[in-house]
Amino acid sequence: MDRALELARRGEALASPNPMVGAVLVRNGRVVGEGFHAYEGIKHAEIIALERAGSKSRGAALYINLEPCSHHGRTGPCAKALIAAGVRRVVAAMRDPNPKVAGRGFRQLRAAGIKVEIGLRQREAQELNEGFARWITAGLPFLTLKSAVTLDGAIAWPANSREKSPRWITSRESRKEVQKMRHASDAILTGIGTVLADDPLLTDRTKVPRRRPLLRVVLDSRLQLPGRSQLVRSAKSDLLVFTATNLNSPKAERLKKAGVEIIKASRERGVLDIRAVLHELGRREIQNVMIEAGTAVNSSALLARVVDKLVIFGTDRIAGPGGKPWAEKRVAEKLGKLSALRIQNIGPDYCYTGYLRDVYRDH
Repeated sequence: MDRALELARRGEALASPNPMVGAVLVRNGRVVGEGFHAYEGIKHAEIIALERAGSKSRGAALYINLEPCSHHGRTGPCAKALIAAGVRRVVAAMRDPNPKVAGRGFRQLRAAGIKVEIGLRQREAQELNEGFARWITAGLPFLTLKSAVTLDGAIAWPANSREKSPRWITSRESRKEVQKMRHASDAILTGIGTVLADDPLLTDRTKVPRRRPLLRVVLDSRLQLPGRSQLVRSAKSDLLVFTATNLNSPKAERLKKAGVEIIKASRERGVLDIRAVLHELGRREIQNVMIEAGTAVNSSALLARVVDKLVIFGTDRIAGPGGKPWAEKRVAEKLGKLSALRIQNIGPDYCYTGYLRDVYRDH
């Protein structure tokens, strides 16, 4: 199962909007076939493993991180292919959250006399495909709020601080980890305040192949996005701006000519309706969105209760008075207890990961 999960991870940024799946066929204690799914390759992991195993599939055991499908999509049902190949045992980490499958694959296998075991490495498997689970059940992307903060909760140094930019808050190791998180995301969401203050690129710099370009999304209610910003100058059908202003204004027309897509969004309590933004991203088959923003957007997302996971990179450095908080105090105080809290060392920093929603239970 560890090998199946390892194979599944190879589909990161390549399988979406399908789930990441890895499959390993074992016969007489030896691996006879294995595979992982990539969307452009069409074939599912099970089918690739069966083809590589050939006649050795008969009597073999399949280890897979997700329930074999039981319906016709771009391919035929994998459950039927396993039955036809003579597989005798299937060990799956988890049930498929897709309502079209959701246990039907397991029932087909058992009805054919195949022994089915479920639950091995379930937590790891669920975390791997949490974006798919959120999208397939709710039509919304899985939203991760990532922030790098000082010991006193600041995301930016005071204006008069000696630590002020270009000094980073967290280490090179943490920033490398953030690039991995970007690679695993379909979109990065930020606010115009961050764009005006930092002029970021918000690109995936891992140099690892991906099927779709990382979509860069900006919440910009008054359409203040500078035409000379790095985002606009690097736009290649990968920059989406939500605004509440006139889409046919001279400024909007200039941005469109530069390759920026602009969408009208409604306001709620003076800020753009982030729920409507997420519904539009879900309609575009965007499954994993990471917020890399400032106090206003972070607070808005948390108040709207659309954040699924928090990832906080923490340092022991102190910003002091005047440091910009990662979220408004009233919002941070309402967070309460995070579930499945995990703390790990990243270089000299700490990385805190916790969930605000269980996407496998709270649809």
